[in-house]
Amino acid sequence: MDRRDFLAARKKKVTDAYSTSGFRTQSGLNPYSGPWTKNVVQHLLKRTMFGSRKSDLDYFLTRTMEQSVDELLSPTAPLPAPPLNDYSPGTADPNVAAGATWINSPTNDGTLNSQRRNSFKKWWAGLMINQDRSIRERLTLFWADHFGTETTTIGNSHYVYHHHALLRQSALGNFKQLVKNVTIDAGMLRYLNGYLNTKTAPDENYSRELQELFTLGKGPGAGFTEDDVKTAAKVLTGWRINGTTYTVFWDATRHDETNKQFSSYYNNTVVAGRTGANGALETDDLITMIFNKQEVSKYICRCLYRWFVYYKIDAAAETNVIEPLATIFRNNNYEVKPVLDALLKSEHFFDVLNQGCLIKSPVDAVISCLREFAVVFPNSTSEYADAYAMWNYIRNWLTTMNQDIGDPPDVSGWAAYYQEPQFHELWINSDTLPKRNQFTDTMILTGYSRNGKRIQINAVAFTQTLSNPADPNILIDDALAILYRVPLSAVSKQLIKEQILLSNQTQDYYWTNAWNAYIADPANTTNFNIVNNRLKSFYQYLMNLSEYQLS
Repeated sequence: MDRRDFLAARKKKVTDAYSTSGFRTQSGLNPYSGPWTKNVVQHLLKRTMFGSRKSDLDYFLTRTMEQSVDELLSPTAPLPAPPLNDYSPGTADPNVAAGATWINSPTNDGTLNSQRRNSFKKWWAGLMINQDRSIRERLTLFWADHFGTETTTIGNSHYVYHHHALLRQSALGNFKQLVKNVTIDAGMLRYLNGYLNTKTAPDENYSRELQELFTLGKGPGAGFTEDDVKTAAKVLTGWRINGTTYTVFWDATRHDETNKQFSSYYNNTVVAGRTGANGALETDDLITMIFNKQEVSKYICRCLYRWFVYYKIDAAAETNVIEPLATIFRNNNYEVKPVLDALLKSEHFFDVLNQGCLIKSPVDAVISCLREFAVVFPNSTSEYADAYAMWNYIRNWLTTMNQDIGDPPDVSGWAAYYQEPQFHELWINSDTLPKRNQFTDTMILTGYSRNGKRIQINAVAFTQTLSNPADPNILIDDALAILYRVPLSAVSKQLIKEQILLSNQTQDYYWTNAWNAYIADPANTTNFNIVNNRLKSFYQYLMNLSEYQLS
């Protein structure tokens, strides 16, 4: 596709269909029965979390595959405390003290809402950095992409936070109920004009995206019509937001009470018009009608597949993975957890052809780097202002790499998850790749400081967690096992060892002696600087290689 065609392309999810050309793998949903190796564990963790620390790897190596997936799909950590007022005294908040949460004090003040939306984004970045050993953070971002909204369009920070909280709380729950809750969520009503949808002026924005993006997609099995979009909009008339109490309510006077007939795609279903408070029940009728289409289960399973496995779905994957997953989805009344349980325990998920084959998103690249090197941040309770400032620094890096959390480009979410044929390749271009390298260079060389506090990769401390740092060969292998998902050749590793760890010498003892001297006298500045400088160069080089961008 040339530049002119690209710029003219419609900014929607182009397709959720699958490719009929070629087979990547014939594996399916049979349970994985192979060895539980460090490499296999890393594949699971790097796809379900943002990065995996050595402690995570060591922990799950003591579990079985089944136990590991069960634990990742069963978060035990409580839901996070809400975001705080980190913007005072710079911006005075008459009702919320500095360091207190603002979510219980909604406001229509534009300046305060802007500051609070920023606070929300910093807080979210912090949650991903400090995630527990579960799939929750990765899945929350998935739903935020799937139900794409933009904080700047929603405007009110109260709605922004509660929309996010809904996705987080429901991440592993019932998808059908989530669709209903999102439909009447204040944030979504604001974002897609649902609160303006009336019987005299039906607004089709949400009814279109409900079908095209949120439930059915635009694949070959989704045959809803333009009239179906218009008819669904009539069903949804009547939902409003109280600008004083900041709550959603039903206004029967704005609801279209007529019968609404849908096309043959929906078997000519008629949603019977209802009056008064019962009119709100038509929303349930609409959602039930949509979920009676099997394409809903297939479409959502394809979305999950692209997020956790691979961007390309060929005919074999459709037959061996998507369709069986869709059956599981329907048979479990659209519960998300059983679908992920079957996928993440399958031979297909662990198939070698599905390992190391995805380009990291900016969130994955940045957050994984921070977590895997165990970068230490200020305490979010006792030093909340510094913590939020550091999180904001990280969030700004995500934005420069084209993944502004909370503000995807549009309702379709980030193009890397739907735009054919590039998909994940869209994350890397002549602008974003240098910024990825600039970020890792900054974190390993100088870090970022504020108020006398600094976030920075501690190369020596990280290396000390490895099994045998004195042996340069084992050091390289151990580091790569944590940081990489694709192997480096023996020739490459030898060159890295000689040119960096051995300072252009050829004998391993040039590193071993330097390391042992540091261990024997860690307070000796000269000893420390020798190993620290070599290790900084070593990790900087690894993170600048293209292989580091793969997950």
